[in-house]
Amino acid sequence: ERADVPGYPASTLKLMVLLLIQERIDAGKLKLDDMVGVSVTASKTGGSQVFLDPRESFSVEDMLYATIIQSANDAAVALAEHVAGSKEAFIKMMNDRAREIGMADTRFASVHGLPPSAGQRHDVSTARDMAALARELCKHPDIFRYTSAVYRQLRAGTGKPFDMRTHNPFLKEGLAGCDGFKTGYTAAAGWSIVATAKRGGRRVIVVVLGSTGRKLRDAKARELLNAAFVSGL
Repeated sequence: ERADVPGYPASTLKLMVLLLIQERIDAGKLKLDDMVGVSVTASKTGGSQVFLDPRESFSVEDMLYATIIQSANDAAVALAEHVAGSKEAFIKMMNDRAREIGMADTRFASVHGLPPSAGQRHDVSTARDMAALARELCKHPDIFRYTSAVYRQLRAGTGKPFDMRTHNPFLKEGLAGCDGFKTGYTAAAGWSIVATAKRGGRRVIVVVLGSTGRKLRDAKARELLNAAFVSGL
C-alpha cells in the first residue's frame, strides 16, 4: 500500500548510518574498537541522546549500540564526523549509497532524522526505499547484534552509567523471530518502523512510514509481518 508515497523517515534513516559504518568495518577500513571523539557539535545535537560530553570518547561499537538502541542523535553525529570529517561529507556518502542501492526517491539532509533547522531541508524517503535499505543491511549479519539488542548500558562500570533500551515494540514483546531494525518519530514525520523477523529460514521485512499513531503503526507492522509468513509471500 502506498509504497512510493514520499514521507519523512525520521530516525529510521539511522539504518543508513549503520550500513555505511558496517561496510567500512567489513572492508577493514574501520575497527569496532577504534575510539570516536565527541565534538561540541555532536554533544549539542539534541533530541534522543546519550548525553555525550566533548571530553569523552567511545568505541565505534559503543557508538553503534547508542545510535541503534537509544536512537542517539549525538552518537550518530559523532560517528559521521569520525568517518567523513563532517556531517555534510557523511550526508553526501549517505545519498551516494542510497543511489547505488536503488533508493530513487530518497534524499538525506541529516545524519539523525531530526526536524530541519530554519533554511534546511527535510529528509525524504519512501517505504519501498527503506525496504531496499533494510535488504542491503541483511547482507551484513553483524548488524543484527545492534538491531536485536533490547538493553545495553553505556559507560558501564563508571559513576554515570546510562541505560539504553530499544524503542522497537516487537523486540520488547518478543515477537517470534524479530531481530530488527529501527523505529522513528517526529511530530511532522509521524510514527514509522522498519522491522524484520526470520522464521523457518525465511526473512520478512516490513516498513510502515508516517503512521498517525504509535499503536496504529505497530498493529499494521505486526499484521504485515504475520500475514507474510502465513501466506508465504
